[in-house]
Amino acid sequence: MNDQKKFQEQINQQEALNAIRKKLVGKTLNYKEIFSIMDQIAKERLGQVLTTYFAASGYSQGFSNQELYFLTKAMIETGEKLHFKGIVADKHSIGGVPGNRTTLIIVPIIASAGYLIPKSSSRAITTSGTADDMEILAPVVLSKEKILKIVKKINACIVWGGNFNIAPADDVIINVEKELMFESFDKIIISIMSKKIAFGSTHVVIDVPYGNTLKVTHLKDAKILKSKFEYIAKKFNIKIRVLIHRTDQPVGRGIGPTLETKDALKVLEQTADRPYDLEVRSITLAGNLLELCLKDSPKKLQEHVRDTYGNCTGWATKILQEGFALKKMKEIITEQGGNPHIESSKLTPGKFIYKVRSEKNCVVKNINCKNLTLLAKALGAPLQKKSGVYLDKKEGEKVKKGESICTLYSENVYNLKQGKKTMQEFPVFNY
Repeated sequence: MNDQKKFQEQINQQEALNAIRKKLVGKTLNYKEIFSIMDQIAKERLGQVLTTYFAASGYSQGFSNQELYFLTKAMIETGEKLHFKGIVADKHSIGGVPGNRTTLIIVPIIASAGYLIPKSSSRAITTSGTADDMEILAPVVLSKEKILKIVKKINACIVWGGNFNIAPADDVIINVEKELMFESFDKIIISIMSKKIAFGSTHVVIDVPYGNTLKVTHLKDAKILKSKFEYIAKKFNIKIRVLIHRTDQPVGRGIGPTLETKDALKVLEQTADRPYDLEVRSITLAGNLLELCLKDSPKKLQEHVRDTYGNCTGWATKILQEGFALKKMKEIITEQGGNPHIESSKLTPGKFIYKVRSEKNCVVKNINCKNLTLLAKALGAPLQKKSGVYLDKKEGEKVKKGESICTLYSENVYNLKQGKKTMQEFPVFNY
C-alpha cells in the first residue's frame, strides 16, 4: 500500500471513530458517517473493541428510522449483491425460539411451488442457526457463482452468506454479539433486511415471535419491530408480510444442530413421530409466503391454486404431504455437495448422555427458553454439532416420577458436566 492510500485509510478510520463517538453520546448519524463505520467494519479495520462499542451504542441508544435505512443501505453497499429475474421469495425469523428450524422445511416447499428462494442464513448468536444446521446435511460455504448456478437449476439453496461478502459487516458484528449473547432490536432489522435485499429478495415473510423468555417479551415491542420492518421494506420496494405470534416454549423437541436438523427431516419425511408444532409453524409461514408471491403471479396460476388447493396453506400442505418438499430438499443437498440419501434416523447426537428425570408426578407448566439456550451452549452447541438437548416433555404434558423430562447430549465429558451444572443454576422446567 503506497503512502497516499495509507493516508486515506487513516482518514477513513478516523471518520468511523468520530461517528462511533457521536453515536455513543446519543446523537443522530448521517449516511456518510454510517457508511464510514460499515466500511471499516466490513474491512475488519476497527478491531473487536471498537466494533463492540458500536454494537453497544445501537443497543443502548437505538436508531431512528432514517438511520436504520442508512445502516441497511450501507451494509448492502459495502458487500456483494446477487441478481435474479422475477419473484424472489425469502423468509426469516428474528430468532430467540430454540428449535425453530422452519427454514429447512419452508425453502423446499416454496421451491417446489416454482418460486426462487435463495436462502442466505447467519451463524448462530446463541445455540444454533440455520447455516449451522444445514451444514449437517451439506456444505453451506459456496461461491457466488455456485449459488447462482444452483438456484437457476433447482430454484433454491440454503447457504451461509458470510463466505462471499454479502453484508460483510453483519457477520463481524454478529461475532461480537455472540460473546455477549445479546442482539438489539434495531440490529435484528438491519441484519435481516440487508441480507434479504443483497440476495435479491422481492417478497419476504418475517416471523416475529414474542414471549416471556424470548428476545421480544412484549406485544408492543413486536408491533414496533413490525412497523420498522415495513418501513425498510417500503424504502427498498420489497413486498413484506410480518407475522407476530405469541410463543411460550421451543418449537420442535431437538435443540442444537443435529437434533434440530433431525426434527426438520422428520417433518419432511412425514414420520409418525415428527414434531407437529414445527410442521404447523412451517406450513403457516410457507402458506403466507406463497400467498404473498401468488398475488404477483399470473392469473392462471392464481386460479389453479384456488381451484385445486383452496388456498396457499392448502397448497403448502399438499406439497409437504405428497413428498415434493422432501424430494426438493434432497436436490438442494445434492447440488450443495451433501449426501441426498441422508435420513432423520441416521442422524445421531453426542455419545455422552444424561437423562434428567422427574422427582415426582407432575405436569410441565412452562419452559424457560433463555435458560434452555444457556444449557445448550454449555453442552457445546453450536460448535459441537452433536451437542444439545432433546425435550422428552413439553408444556402441558404429564410426567411420572422417574420419567425423563429431557435428555442432554454432548461430544465430551467436560461439556456434559457443564450442562448439568448450568441446569441446576438456571432451571429450564417449571412444574
